[in-house]
Amino acid sequence: MALALVHSRAQVGVQAPAVSVETHLANGLPTLTLVGLPEATVKESKDRVRSAIVNSQLEYPARRITLSLAPADLPKDGGRYDLAIALGILAANGQVPAVHLGEYECLGELALSGALRAVQGVLPAALAAREAGRALVVPKENAEEASLASGLVVYAIGHLLELVGHLTGQTPLTPYAANGLILHSHPYPDLCDVQGQVAAKRALTVAAAGAHNLLFTGPPGTGKTLLASRLPGLLPPLNEQEALEVAAIRSVSGHGPLNAWPQRPFRHPHHSASGPALVGGGSRPRPGEITLAHHGVLFLDELPEFERRVLEVLREPLESGEIVVARARDKTRFPARFQLVAAMNPCPCGYLADPSGRCRCSTEQIQRYRNKLSGPLLDRIDLHLTVARESTVLSQAPSGERSADIAKRVAEVRNLQQQRQGRANAFLDMQGLHAHCALSSDDQAWLENACERLSLSLRAAHRLLKVARTLADLDGAPSIRRTHLGEALQYRPGS
Repeated sequence: MALALVHSRAQVGVQAPAVSVETHLANGLPTLTLVGLPEATVKESKDRVRSAIVNSQLEYPARRITLSLAPADLPKDGGRYDLAIALGILAANGQVPAVHLGEYECLGELALSGALRAVQGVLPAALAAREAGRALVVPKENAEEASLASGLVVYAIGHLLELVGHLTGQTPLTPYAANGLILHSHPYPDLCDVQGQVAAKRALTVAAAGAHNLLFTGPPGTGKTLLASRLPGLLPPLNEQEALEVAAIRSVSGHGPLNAWPQRPFRHPHHSASGPALVGGGSRPRPGEITLAHHGVLFLDELPEFERRVLEVLREPLESGEIVVARARDKTRFPARFQLVAAMNPCPCGYLADPSGRCRCSTEQIQRYRNKLSGPLLDRIDLHLTVARESTVLSQAPSGERSADIAKRVAEVRNLQQQRQGRANAFLDMQGLHAHCALSSDDQAWLENACERLSLSLRAAHRLLKVARTLADLDGAPSIRRTHLGEALQYRPGS
């Protein structure tokens, strides 16, 4: 009787819970039994593993083999356990010493020849292995991704025999050393390329400085999409923790964490996107657009063209910064701390109040169009701005501040907010509002009267205060003044 234990990692959302691959060899008819809630792709691993061992000129034991993937109540899928299963069988059969197996975690899908294929979701597993204090063995194609977890010992192999030679001491492996991670980030488009639109550029600066949500309303061709695409270039660079979170999400979603490292995401789903496409879902929950926009920008163009029930799913993550995808068997939690930028036309044809007078929409059509957006959703958007049509001067050169110059000011303001309250102004809680957005008695009475006249909800009033705090920070003012409140009111609908 022989027993071996090999460590691996599952993938649940953006988490990588530990999985113990236990292998038991006993006398009896040659069979392989796999237990521990394996799905179809895991059950198929027994055939891949057998062929890989035999074709590697190693001995596949002709005994009764029992494989247990613990914990038993955690669903397992994919070919990521192939390497751990093969190693467990070889260790239980005495072909590999089991004494040092506890120092490693293994991930990788085996080809029938014994070669190793890349798997998804390596970065969350690498971060978890680093916390557990173990080295990680991965396919060569995943080595650079795993090395993003600084301080982790990574072994990159291309064939099962390489790991066997390392564990037997015949051909020890050298830990993988990344020769400096290649930056795959691309330059953001510059804000100065947008012609005119001074007020819209100011709103973008305020949104970037306080992490506020923003809605542009205006006729077609006024540059709403151009303006929205410039917002990521105004935001401060990701810190290491944020960059790892973004890369981990890209890793589990199959987009490749190094394709845009370390860059803030900009997601632009089409208005035909479904609810699960936006928030995530499936029988095996995967990240949706709001999670792929984590620590970045989610741009929704033609906002009223989205189905109302699809837009309503944004309300909870806009408040909490996360989304929970519930299934009958379990719940999966995804991060969703994104900045929403939306654009819409003022009416179905898009030309309401246009000087050309070409709008022919009836009052009823306009009201029906605007009713596609609920009050609670609009309340969660801090800045509302009407983008007017600029004069057509094709030869006009780019004007205004460059994105890099604005980004420097935004970074200074964000650093100030971090030092003062530990978060951006848009994420202030009630305690933070009372501590950092206090008003004089006259200004408070003036604001309450204004909110009453504009029929603003208490949530909208609180968000107005947060915008005013950001405006004060941009001005370098220690407290909110009446001018900041006045400008913040201009960004509310109906003001």
